[in-house]
Amino acid sequence: MGARMAEPLILHPADTVAVLTARAPAGSDPLGLGVPLTAAIPAGHKVARVAMATGAVVLKFGQIIGTATQAIAVGDHVHTHNCAFSAHDQAYAVGVDLDAARAAVPQTAPLTFQGYARADGRVGTRNYVALIATVNCSATVIRKATAEIEASGLLDGYADVDGIVALAHGTGCGMDEDGPGYAILDRVLWGHATHPNVGATVFVGLGCEVMQIARMQAQFGAAGTERFHALTIQGTGGTRATIDAIKAHVAGILPQVNAVARTPQAMAALRIALQCGGSDGFSAITANPALGVASDLLVAQGATAILSETPEIYGAENLLLRRAATPAVADKLIAQIRWWERYTAQNGGSMDNNPSPGNKQGGITTILEKSLGAAAKGGSTPLAAVYDYADRVDAPGFVFMDTPGYDPVSATGQIAGGAQIVVFTTGRGSAFGSKPAPTIKIATSDALLAQMPDDMDMGTGDIVSRGTPIAVAGQAIFDLIRATASGQVTKSEALGLGDNEFVPWQVGCVM
Repeated sequence: MGARMAEPLILHPADTVAVLTARAPAGSDPLGLGVPLTAAIPAGHKVARVAMATGAVVLKFGQIIGTATQAIAVGDHVHTHNCAFSAHDQAYAVGVDLDAARAAVPQTAPLTFQGYARADGRVGTRNYVALIATVNCSATVIRKATAEIEASGLLDGYADVDGIVALAHGTGCGMDEDGPGYAILDRVLWGHATHPNVGATVFVGLGCEVMQIARMQAQFGAAGTERFHALTIQGTGGTRATIDAIKAHVAGILPQVNAVARTPQAMAALRIALQCGGSDGFSAITANPALGVASDLLVAQGATAILSETPEIYGAENLLLRRAATPAVADKLIAQIRWWERYTAQNGGSMDNNPSPGNKQGGITTILEKSLGAAAKGGSTPLAAVYDYADRVDAPGFVFMDTPGYDPVSATGQIAGGAQIVVFTTGRGSAFGSKPAPTIKIATSDALLAQMPDDMDMGTGDIVSRGTPIAVAGQAIFDLIRATASGQVTKSEALGLGDNEFVPWQVGCVM
């Protein structure tokens, strides 16, 4: 009989699979059923608890994650070779868990953090000067101006300025000015220009592009405009003249930006973006549910937790709809799901094109399985609102924003909506960062925390390795969010990450 290894996890009594907490070598018997493995199975992967015939549903978390594509015996490795994506139940039970979700809001005393109060009533966790390109044509100008300002030492004398960030992108022209791509970029640029983590903004355009600064100002009104300046390369006299004009303007406004000091602010002012990337088989067991606990604690403070990545809740959307605060909230989320079904079909894709190869190597087999884990980041409280990509988030509580699953695009939308911090769980490892809102990265396993210590702000692997309660890990994440909001530097900030992760979602015709 094969040797028993570390105890596998059974996540729900109805599950037909168990999750290995450690690598099981060939010849071992991880389930203790007298069925030795013929080949090794990595940690985080699944083994069959029961025999399954071809076409049988595979259950994890008590939910369908796929169907068996061939007969599966007890103790078999269950993965892409014998389990595939299948249709999921879309007979939604809207609002049936709303009372339980309301009861799930923790009772906590009000807390504060040290933040930057802005004139519009919002509060920053950082104080940046932002250079924003309206079009690809001005991307090099703002990058060169940023590099020259940083090299000059100009920022050294301003302790309350966190730095200068160049937000460049690859679009802004060759688009329908009345199309969805324009509307999205419009919201993204304005959301970053007036972001609470930005003390002053310089918009830089070429001058003749579709994305006109004046039109943006007219559309959104005067809110926040006291903090920004605009110029064009054509109107300023060319590339070198524009770089010099940007540098002169920044030198002039730095004393004003630096004059804003941190003061005690209610945690209710926080908008926290929830992200996951490079997920593995432990994401749904450790980091994501722990972040869900932290999300509930944020909601209890009157803050906002923003779940996104619509393709990565596919198959788990009913778990959110069951706690939708109103039918209108549910209808909007369902409409977004339907849009993604049409969008992938029109482009010859499938909602199961996600998970990625790395996700699969980490033990995730189908999008249904991945989504069940990703949705756990949203905790247990009511779904208070649903937003389109890059819409300004103004509702407190747990909310959802429609975004792609691609992390830079998704986080860009959340930050445009006002998120002052991004919390990013990862199982395979990530080198993600973001500006002007810093990213906190959380490892799902002890192994990853040890492997990438310079990138991970904390780990949740002790939930498995040492039996740490998920509630304890969630409180630790909440405490880290609060410390970060007060100015504690994250690992991604220390590494200088974030300049290249500004990626607005490009939708519609490129002409």
